[in-house]
Amino acid sequence: MSLVEVENLAVAFGQRRVVDGVSFTLDRGETVALVGESGSGKSLTALSLLQLLPPGATNPAGSIRLDGQEIVGASQETLLHARGQVAGIVFQEPMTSLNPLHRIGRQVAEAISLHRKLPKAALRARVIEVLGQAGFADAEHRLDAFPHQLSGGQRQRVMIAMALANDPKLLIADEPTTALDVTIQARILGLLAQLKSARGLALLLISHDLQVVRRYADRVCVMKDGKIVEAGTVAAVFANPRHAYTKMLLGAVPKGRPLPVPEGAKTLVEAEDVHVRFAIRRGVLRRTVGYVHAVNGVSFTLREGETLGLVGESGSGKSTLGFALLRLQAAEGRIAFAGTDLATLPRKELRALRSCMQVVFQDPYGSLSPRLSVGEIVAEGLAVHEPGLSRAERNRRVADELEEVGLPAEMMNRYPHEFSGGQRQRIAIARAMVLKPRFVVLDEPTSALDMSVQAQIVDLLRKLQERHRLAYLFISHDLKVVRALAHRLIVLRHGRVVEEGTAEAIFADPRQPYTRDLMLAAFKLAAPAGAEEEEADPIEVL
Repeated sequence: MSLVEVENLAVAFGQRRVVDGVSFTLDRGETVALVGESGSGKSLTALSLLQLLPPGATNPAGSIRLDGQEIVGASQETLLHARGQVAGIVFQEPMTSLNPLHRIGRQVAEAISLHRKLPKAALRARVIEVLGQAGFADAEHRLDAFPHQLSGGQRQRVMIAMALANDPKLLIADEPTTALDVTIQARILGLLAQLKSARGLALLLISHDLQVVRRYADRVCVMKDGKIVEAGTVAAVFANPRHAYTKMLLGAVPKGRPLPVPEGAKTLVEAEDVHVRFAIRRGVLRRTVGYVHAVNGVSFTLREGETLGLVGESGSGKSTLGFALLRLQAAEGRIAFAGTDLATLPRKELRALRSCMQVVFQDPYGSLSPRLSVGEIVAEGLAVHEPGLSRAERNRRVADELEEVGLPAEMMNRYPHEFSGGQRQRIAIARAMVLKPRFVVLDEPTSALDMSVQAQIVDLLRKLQERHRLAYLFISHDLKVVRALAHRLIVLRHGRVVEEGTAEAIFADPRQPYTRDLMLAAFKLAAPAGAEEEEADPIEVL
């Protein structure tokens, strides 16, 4: 008997079936991957296993058996046992899954205490242990941190620790490495592979990253419009895909190189010896006992029409540096935009300049207000920076910008929850572009998107840059996307620059061991399991 047996599963919202006739099995010690584009039904299939469907979904039809127990129609007692002790789950969005008001140590402890009672000292030790297993550096000293004080990758590791806390037989991983850089991806996926082998853990992996699936999964089910259109061993499906949709997914990767920087392009952004530090506070009075140096002496220039790629592990200071350049984060050192030192600029003048400097955030789900329509979201900046526009003029600007990013203008009256992840990211880009900026910080804009949508967003960003001579600071852990967009690279580690130069030069011949480790980690994810890696060139794979 298989650990997981799903037969003819169906889930609907009203009259519309979003999962339709899905059947598969999953054995102990096996990894099965569900792949497909956003909206294909992957996550809803996984959530159905523990009856965690969102509001509005009908009760699943069909049969789901976990460790011999029928889940469809099961009692709350049975479901409570299944959620944690039989199966643990890592959700796709760590920021929305963690409680922003509770410290991470308490949240991991809560996941353990729901299923077993431990003395306080033993509970603390177990929390530190599982955080460490999930690759969380210095776990003992970060238990008091709140989720907003952690990077995206660190938050995802907290979620993984919570899922593993009760030694489940099944781990459901819904995009478990979406927010992680390549070295941590390899570490986490390697850990999951070890757990699978040592404990007979079954893994249901939902991912848009086909390189991860290729290396770590045993079998794969390809989903489209709620149905499984192709299934089989990973080796067979990747070597000889039969369905046209599978062939499209396998061929959908960001391609090409950035367009040349325009001749005579002027320097737009200057950073000189930039430092950002955060106080460490302890005790009842929260006295400062030290500082974390998030950005330590970074300098560079950026020209019109140029993309500077910023890469490094989670917590290396990439996003902090991006926010400091926009004066959304206090910093020391000189930061200038078009020759104007932002540190000395009065607040009123800085506000007027903000229309020229925009940001596209990592999380298209969390960065768009669910209470505003798409038109209101995109027009919000216009109301602040161009208050003289009439309503008709604002609507026309919004409609034009939606069309420019590839969305029909008639969608402006719809709300964010009605769009896929890729469409939401296009809305976020439209919100930034409607103000006609000259400099845009792109903070992991493709990390939460499936491969085919990543390729579309990369093409869109290239076109916008060429059309408007935009300067991009492109922050990413995905080296394929970085290579497709960046003219120059800066590699950060612990807030310091360890290597910089043209993208082609660094990809062709990374000089520093840390940079080479990043490249090799990306290569290992790209190579099939068991492949001979010693003689292959990781740069060619990228």
